[in-house]
Amino acid sequence: MTIVALILSLGFVFIAIVMSKSFKLGLDRDMIIATIRASVQLLAIGYVLHLIFGMQSYGFIVLFILLMITVASQNVARKGRFVPGLMWKSFLTLLCVEIVTQTFLIGLHIIPATARYMIPISGMIIGSSMILSSLLVSRLKSEVLLRKPEIMLILALGGTPRQAIFPILKDCIRSSMIPTIEGQKTLGLVQLPGMMTGQIIAGANPIAAVRLQLLIVFTTMTSAILTSVLLSLFIYPALFNRQQQLHTEAWER
Repeated sequence: MTIVALILSLGFVFIAIVMSKSFKLGLDRDMIIATIRASVQLLAIGYVLHLIFGMQSYGFIVLFILLMITVASQNVARKGRFVPGLMWKSFLTLLCVEIVTQTFLIGLHIIPATARYMIPISGMIIGSSMILSSLLVSRLKSEVLLRKPEIMLILALGGTPRQAIFPILKDCIRSSMIPTIEGQKTLGLVQLPGMMTGQIIAGANPIAAVRLQLLIVFTTMTSAILTSVLLSLFIYPALFNRQQQLHTEAWER
Protein backbone atom coordinates (compact mmCIF):
# COMPACT_ATOMS: atom_id res chain seq x y z
CA MET A 1 0.00 0.00 0.00
CA THR A 2 1.34 3.41 -0.97
CA ILE A 3 1.40 6.48 1.29
CA VAL A 4 -1.15 8.14 -1.00
CA ALA A 5 -3.53 5.18 -0.64
CA LEU A 6 -3.12 5.27 3.13
CA ILE A 7 -3.93 9.00 3.21
CA LEU A 8 -6.99 8.45 1.02
CA SER A 9 -8.23 5.81 3.47
CA LEU A 10 -8.61 8.61 6.02
CA GLY A 11 -11.80 9.35 4.12
CA PHE A 12 -13.47 6.67 6.23
CA VAL A 13 -12.60 8.62 9.38
CA PHE A 14 -13.98 11.78 7.77
CA ILE A 15 -17.28 10.00 7.05
CA ALA A 16 -17.50 8.85 10.68
CA ILE A 17 -16.83 12.38 11.96
CA VAL A 18 -19.47 13.88 9.64
CA MET A 19 -22.05 11.33 10.84
CA SER A 20 -21.16 12.06 14.47
CA LYS A 21 -21.67 15.78 13.90
CA SER A 22 -24.88 15.23 11.93
CA PHE A 23 -26.46 13.20 14.71
CA LYS A 24 -24.86 15.36 17.43
CA LEU A 25 -23.25 12.32 19.08
CA GLY A 26 -20.31 14.30 20.42
CA LEU A 27 -17.84 11.64 19.30
CA ASP A 28 -15.96 13.65 16.67
CA ARG A 29 -13.23 14.87 19.05
CA ASP A 30 -12.67 11.35 20.40
CA MET A 31 -12.55 9.99 16.85
CA ILE A 32 -9.88 12.50 15.85
CA ILE A 33 -7.80 11.79 18.96
CA ALA A 34 -8.19 8.03 18.48
CA THR A 35 -7.11 8.29 14.84
CA ILE A 36 -4.05 10.39 15.66
CA ARG A 37 -3.04 8.15 18.57
CA ALA A 38 -3.51 4.97 16.56
CA SER A 39 -1.44 6.37 13.68
CA VAL A 40 1.42 7.60 15.87
CA GLN A 41 1.47 4.47 18.05
CA LEU A 42 1.41 2.04 15.13
CA LEU A 43 4.09 3.93 13.19
CA ALA A 44 6.28 4.09 16.29
CA ILE A 45 5.79 0.41 17.06
CA GLY A 46 6.59 -0.44 13.44
CA TYR A 47 10.00 1.23 13.69
CA VAL A 48 10.67 -0.31 17.12
CA LEU A 49 9.79 -3.80 15.88
CA HIS A 50 12.01 -3.27 12.84
CA LEU A 51 14.94 -2.58 15.17
CA ILE A 52 14.14 -5.49 17.51
CA PHE A 53 13.74 -7.94 14.62
CA GLY A 54 17.14 -6.85 13.34
CA MET A 55 18.91 -7.27 16.69
CA GLN A 56 17.29 -10.58 17.72
CA SER A 57 18.04 -9.83 21.38
CA TYR A 58 16.05 -11.86 23.91
CA GLY A 59 16.50 -9.06 26.42
CA PHE A 60 14.70 -6.58 24.17
CA ILE A 61 11.99 -9.16 23.41
CA VAL A 62 11.30 -9.70 27.12
CA LEU A 63 11.34 -5.95 27.84
CA PHE A 64 8.92 -5.30 25.00
CA ILE A 65 6.51 -8.00 26.21
CA LEU A 66 6.71 -6.65 29.78
CA LEU A 67 5.92 -3.19 28.43
CA MET A 68 2.83 -4.55 26.67
CA ILE A 69 1.72 -6.29 29.88
CA THR A 70 2.25 -3.09 31.89
CA VAL A 71 0.21 -0.94 29.50
CA ALA A 72 -2.57 -3.56 29.39
CA SER A 73 -2.62 -3.78 33.19
CA GLN A 74 -2.89 0.00 33.50
CA ASN A 75 -5.84 -0.03 31.13
CA VAL A 76 -7.62 -2.71 33.16
CA ALA A 77 -6.86 -0.84 36.40
CA ARG A 78 -8.43 2.35 35.00
CA LYS A 79 -11.63 0.43 34.25
CA GLY A 80 -11.72 -1.07 37.75
CA ARG A 81 -10.55 1.68 40.11
CA PHE A 82 -12.87 0.26 42.76
CA VAL A 83 -10.69 -2.88 43.07
CA PRO A 84 -7.67 -2.32 45.38
CA GLY A 85 -4.37 -3.27 43.75
CA LEU A 86 -5.95 -4.18 40.42
CA MET A 87 -2.87 -2.93 38.56
CA TRP A 88 -0.48 -5.50 40.04
CA LYS A 89 -3.16 -8.20 40.07
CA SER A 90 -3.74 -7.70 36.35
CA PHE A 91 0.01 -7.58 35.70
CA LEU A 92 0.58 -10.84 37.57
CA THR A 93 -2.34 -12.48 35.77
CA LEU A 94 -1.17 -11.45 32.31
CA LEU A 95 2.42 -12.39 33.14
CA CYS A 96 1.34 -15.89 34.21
CA VAL A 97 -0.76 -16.30 31.06
CA GLU A 98 2.14 -15.15 28.90
CA ILE A 99 4.62 -17.50 30.60
CA VAL A 100 2.29 -20.50 30.25
CA THR A 101 1.44 -19.91 26.59
CA GLN A 102 4.96 -19.01 25.43
CA THR A 103 6.51 -21.91 27.36
CA PHE A 104 4.08 -24.29 25.65
CA LEU A 105 4.55 -22.80 22.18
CA ILE A 106 8.34 -22.58 22.34
CA GLY A 107 8.91 -25.66 24.49
CA LEU A 108 7.08 -27.91 22.01
CA HIS A 109 8.77 -26.14 19.06
CA ILE A 110 5.41 -24.97 17.72
CA ILE A 111 6.95 -21.57 17.02
CA PRO A 112 10.62 -20.54 16.88
CA ALA A 113 11.93 -18.42 19.75
CA THR A 114 12.34 -15.30 17.63
CA ALA A 115 10.96 -11.79 17.94
CA ARG A 116 9.08 -12.15 14.65
CA TYR A 117 6.85 -14.80 16.24
CA MET A 118 6.99 -14.11 19.97
CA ILE A 119 6.06 -10.42 19.95
CA PRO A 120 3.05 -10.50 17.57
CA ILE A 121 1.61 -13.61 19.23
CA SER A 122 2.19 -12.12 22.68
CA GLY A 123 0.46 -8.93 21.55
CA MET A 124 -2.63 -10.83 20.44
CA ILE A 125 -2.74 -12.88 23.64
CA ILE A 126 -2.22 -9.88 25.93
CA GLY A 127 -4.69 -7.76 23.97
CA SER A 128 -7.50 -10.32 24.11
CA SER A 129 -6.76 -11.02 27.79
CA MET A 130 -6.90 -7.28 28.55
CA ILE A 131 -10.36 -6.94 27.01
CA LEU A 132 -11.55 -10.06 28.80
CA SER A 133 -10.19 -8.74 32.12
CA SER A 134 -12.13 -5.50 31.73
CA LEU A 135 -15.32 -7.44 30.98
CA LEU A 136 -14.73 -9.70 33.98
CA VAL A 137 -14.16 -6.82 36.41
CA SER A 138 -17.24 -4.96 35.18
CA ARG A 139 -19.43 -8.06 35.39
CA LEU A 140 -18.07 -9.00 38.81
CA LYS A 141 -18.95 -5.58 40.19
CA SER A 142 -22.53 -5.70 38.94
CA GLU A 143 -23.04 -9.30 40.11
CA VAL A 144 -21.62 -8.67 43.59
CA LEU A 145 -23.80 -5.60 44.14
CA LEU A 146 -26.86 -7.35 42.73
CA ARG A 147 -26.38 -10.53 44.78
CA LYS A 148 -25.07 -8.87 47.93
CA PRO A 149 -27.94 -10.28 50.10
CA GLU A 150 -27.12 -13.79 48.86
CA ILE A 151 -23.45 -13.41 49.83
CA MET A 152 -24.30 -12.02 53.26
CA LEU A 153 -26.78 -14.84 53.90
CA ILE A 154 -24.17 -17.51 53.15
CA LEU A 155 -21.70 -15.76 55.47
CA ALA A 156 -24.35 -15.46 58.21
CA LEU A 157 -25.00 -19.21 57.97
CA GLY A 158 -21.32 -19.95 58.62
CA GLY A 159 -20.08 -20.15 55.06
CA THR A 160 -16.59 -19.02 54.12
CA PRO A 161 -15.94 -16.08 51.79
CA ARG A 162 -14.88 -18.56 49.12
CA GLN A 163 -18.14 -20.47 49.44
CA ALA A 164 -20.13 -17.24 49.31
CA ILE A 165 -18.42 -15.79 46.26
CA PHE A 166 -17.64 -18.93 44.23
CA PRO A 167 -21.07 -19.21 42.49
CA ILE A 168 -20.76 -15.57 41.42
CA LEU A 169 -17.19 -16.09 40.19
CA LYS A 170 -18.34 -19.03 38.08
CA ASP A 171 -21.07 -16.95 36.46
CA CYS A 172 -18.65 -14.08 35.79
CA ILE A 173 -16.01 -16.37 34.29
CA ARG A 174 -18.63 -18.00 32.10
CA SER A 175 -19.94 -14.62 30.92
CA SER A 176 -16.46 -13.25 30.18
CA MET A 177 -15.68 -16.32 28.06
CA ILE A 178 -18.77 -15.96 25.86
CA PRO A 179 -17.29 -13.38 23.41
CA THR A 180 -14.22 -15.57 22.84
CA ILE A 181 -16.22 -18.76 22.33
CA GLU A 182 -18.93 -17.21 20.16
CA GLY A 183 -16.36 -15.34 18.09
CA GLN A 184 -14.48 -18.55 17.35
CA LYS A 185 -17.69 -20.32 16.32
CA THR A 186 -18.17 -17.92 13.41
CA LEU A 187 -14.56 -17.71 12.19
CA GLY A 188 -14.41 -18.29 8.45
CA LEU A 189 -18.18 -17.96 8.09
CA VAL A 190 -19.02 -14.47 9.32
CA GLN A 191 -15.55 -12.98 9.69
CA LEU A 192 -12.00 -13.55 8.52
CA PRO A 193 -9.48 -12.87 11.31
CA GLY A 194 -7.32 -9.80 10.85
CA MET A 195 -3.98 -11.58 11.06
CA MET A 196 -4.97 -14.19 8.47
CA THR A 197 -6.42 -11.53 6.17
CA GLY A 198 -3.26 -9.45 6.47
CA GLN A 199 -1.07 -12.41 5.56
CA ILE A 200 -3.19 -13.29 2.54
CA ILE A 201 -3.18 -9.67 1.30
CA ALA A 202 0.61 -9.63 1.77
CA GLY A 203 0.86 -12.64 -0.55
CA ALA A 204 1.15 -15.56 1.88
CA ASN A 205 -0.25 -18.98 1.03
CA PRO A 206 -3.89 -19.05 2.30
CA ILE A 207 -3.45 -22.52 3.83
CA ALA A 208 -0.31 -21.42 5.69
CA ALA A 209 -2.16 -18.31 6.89
CA VAL A 210 -5.05 -20.46 8.13
CA ARG A 211 -2.70 -22.75 10.05
CA LEU A 212 -1.07 -19.82 11.85
CA GLN A 213 -4.49 -18.31 12.58
CA LEU A 214 -5.69 -21.60 14.07
CA LEU A 215 -2.64 -21.55 16.33
CA ILE A 216 -3.78 -18.13 17.60
CA VAL A 217 -7.37 -19.35 18.00
CA PHE A 218 -6.33 -22.36 20.09
CA THR A 219 -3.94 -20.29 22.19
CA THR A 220 -6.53 -17.57 22.78
CA MET A 221 -8.99 -20.10 24.18
CA THR A 222 -6.51 -21.18 26.84
CA SER A 223 -5.33 -17.66 27.60
CA ALA A 224 -8.95 -16.54 28.02
CA ILE A 225 -9.88 -19.15 30.62
CA LEU A 226 -6.55 -18.71 32.43
CA THR A 227 -7.05 -14.95 32.60
CA SER A 228 -10.62 -15.26 33.88
CA VAL A 229 -9.81 -17.81 36.58
CA LEU A 230 -6.57 -16.23 37.81
CA LEU A 231 -7.88 -12.67 37.92
CA SER A 232 -11.06 -13.79 39.72
CA LEU A 233 -8.99 -15.56 42.37
CA PHE A 234 -6.76 -12.50 42.79
CA ILE A 235 -9.69 -10.07 43.05
CA TYR A 236 -12.25 -11.74 45.30
CA PRO A 237 -10.29 -11.51 48.62
CA ALA A 238 -10.57 -7.70 48.33
CA LEU A 239 -14.32 -8.10 48.84
CA PHE A 240 -13.88 -9.28 52.43
CA ASN A 241 -12.19 -7.82 55.51
CA ARG A 242 -10.11 -9.69 58.08
CA GLN A 243 -13.27 -10.67 59.95
CA GLN A 244 -14.50 -12.36 56.74
CA GLN A 245 -17.26 -9.78 56.36
CA LEU A 246 -18.39 -8.46 53.00
CA HIS A 247 -16.71 -5.13 52.31
CA THR A 248 -18.10 -3.41 49.20
CA GLU A 249 -18.01 0.31 50.05
CA ALA A 250 -15.48 1.09 47.31
CA TRP A 251 -17.46 -1.02 44.81
CA GLU A 252 -20.66 0.96 45.44
CA ARG A 253 -19.22 4.39 44.55
